[in-house]
Amino acid sequence: MVPCSDPICPSVVQPAASDCTNQNNQCGYSFQYGDGSGTSGYYVSDLLYFDMVLGNSLIVNSSAPIIFGCSTYQSGDLTKTDKAIDGIFGFGQQGLSVISQLSSRGITPKVFSHCLKGEGNGGGILVLGEILEPSIVYSPLVPSQPHYNLNLQSIAVQGQLLPIDPAKFVTTNNRGTIIDSGTTLSYLVDEAFDPFVSAITTAVSQSASPVISKGNQCYMVPTSINEIFPPVSLNFAGSASMVLRPQDYLIHYGVFDGAPLWCIGFQKVQDQGVSILGDLVLKDKIVVYDLARQRIGWANYDCSLSVNVSITSGKDEYVNAGQLVSSSSRNMLFKTPVALLVHVLVFIGFIIS
Repeated sequence: MVPCSDPICPSVVQPAASDCTNQNNQCGYSFQYGDGSGTSGYYVSDLLYFDMVLGNSLIVNSSAPIIFGCSTYQSGDLTKTDKAIDGIFGFGQQGLSVISQLSSRGITPKVFSHCLKGEGNGGGILVLGEILEPSIVYSPLVPSQPHYNLNLQSIAVQGQLLPIDPAKFVTTNNRGTIIDSGTTLSYLVDEAFDPFVSAITTAVSQSASPVISKGNQCYMVPTSINEIFPPVSLNFAGSASMVLRPQDYLIHYGVFDGAPLWCIGFQKVQDQGVSILGDLVLKDKIVVYDLARQRIGWANYDCSLSVNVSITSGKDEYVNAGQLVSSSSRNMLFKTPVALLVHVLVFIGFIIS
């Protein structure tokens, strides 16, 4: 238990997110996430166990003390039975997140990566370090933001730019675009959502029948979605594009009138708001959160395969980590960012001189 008298309570925890008014002398917290859900409780300290990779060897049963929250109250989607979770693994930029605590003590580099499997039972890989892949493209983070904000500049459907005012994507107090793998779907501001759905509907008008199901734009699809639905490109600052396959923006909703029913997986954000890119678009990709260089990178990847991780020690050195492979999912959610903790891999080669 972390008492109110512990220096971590008033100094590291943001004042708006801490509470020491309770009678039990427990350092409390209250957080809201990008999708509107929230949690509150009190802080405790314990050991985090992980596999530590040094060169080509794997050292098991490594550990480090971390402070984390013990939740006593949840709100929003966290209260829904079908979305019940065992915990939230915080990987934000704030000082008390897991990656900030470990990197500040030199235990891990100031970068982490994940690769989330989109098929089957989910799962994937989480690396406290940098996953290497030649095709990764990077976009700079918007500075001084509480979330992982990127500068989304335009959206293209089948190579055609949509008529969206770029100003609608500019980061302000109540606008912008964030990467949040703790969000299942993805969300677009209405100025982008409407032309996006219209372009998709027009592109498939000769092959799929549009229908509205539970307020969502859906399509009765007689064949494979990859044969008739167009690619979508999200274009970010730094000439970095995230190309979405149909399964990255559509969700299968069963059968309707004998035909498979696929619906737009993006949700509309009414009025002014923040666009959120969640697991719907992040799955089947390596995503690298490079906090040291203040950038996020991504590349399409089969997340059932092993990955390469890097050693950096003042100069670039790389090692093939071999069998750093994905495993099946557990019932845990990662917010801002990161989604499924399936195998924690801490890469400490960065401390080699």
